[in-house]
Amino acid sequence: MNAATTATAKAATKIPFTSSIGWALSGWALFVAENAVLSENRTFLIDQLGDDPYHWLYGTCSTAAMGSIGYSYYYLRKRQQQQASSVASAVTRFGLLRHPIVAMAASWTSLTLGLVLALQGLPAMQVPISPTTMQVRCPFDFAPRQGSQETNAADPSACLFGLERITRHPGLWSFGLIGLGNAALHPAGAPLRLWWMGPALVAWLGGSHTDSRYRRNLGGSMDPHYDSVTSNLPFAATLTGKQGPVGSSLSKIIEELKPLNAGLGALIATVWVVSRGRLRL
Repeated sequence: MNAATTATAKAATKIPFTSSIGWALSGWALFVAENAVLSENRTFLIDQLGDDPYHWLYGTCSTAAMGSIGYSYYYLRKRQQQQASSVASAVTRFGLLRHPIVAMAASWTSLTLGLVLALQGLPAMQVPISPTTMQVRCPFDFAPRQGSQETNAADPSACLFGLERITRHPGLWSFGLIGLGNAALHPAGAPLRLWWMGPALVAWLGGSHTDSRYRRNLGGSMDPHYDSVTSNLPFAATLTGKQGPVGSSLSKIIEELKPLNAGLGALIATVWVVSRGRLRL
C-alpha cells in the first residue's frame, strides 16, 4: 500500500460498525435460539399444542429467522457498496486483507471441504463412457454404497462409512464450511465477514444441541458406540484417534468418498475463489 492508501484505510477503521455487526449476527443468533428453544421443549409443546400446530409454529419461526438473515445480507451488501470510505470498501479496494494469498488459500480450503461434503450426497458421478467396454452409460452410479453396521473390537470405526467418519452432521457443516470460505474473502472487520461466519455457528451449536437431545432420547436417539467414534466438529474424531490410527482413518475416508463428486467440488471452489477473490466480493 502507498501512503494515501494507508491513510484511507486507517481513516475507515474509525467509523463505528456497531449497528452493522448487529445486523450481521442477530439473524443467525435468532435462528439458533428459536431452533434450540422449540426443539428442546418439543415434547411439552406437542402435548400443549398438538403435533401439527407445533410443526406449524416451528416452521413459521424458522422461516421468519431465515427471512431476517436474508434481509441482513441485503442490507449489509448494499451498505458496503454505498460507503466508499468504510473498512470493507477501503481495504477490499487496495488489497484483500494484508496477505491475499493466505486469505484465498484459506477460502479455497474451506470451500473445497464444504462442497465435497455437500456433493457426496449426490449419486456417485462416473465417466459416461466406460473406459473398458467403451459403452455409453449413465453419468451417475446409483448402486448403494454403505459400510458394515456391526461393531468390531479390532476396528472401532467398522460401523462407519464415508461422511460419518468426518462428522455426524455433514449437511450442517457443508453449509458452515462454505460460509467460512466466503468469510475469508472479506477483509477483517467487515460486517459481511461476520455474516458469512453465521453458518458455521449454526453448524457448531445446532449440531451440538442435536447430539445432546439424541443422547437424552429427545426427538431421536444415538447409539453410544456411534457417539464414541464420531464427532460434531469435522475430523475431530478422526484426528484424535477415536476411529483407530489416524493414517488408517484418513485413508478410509479417501477410499470411501466419491472421487468425481469431490473433484467437482474442488473445481467449483477454485473457480469461485479465483473469480470472486480478487476485488469484487
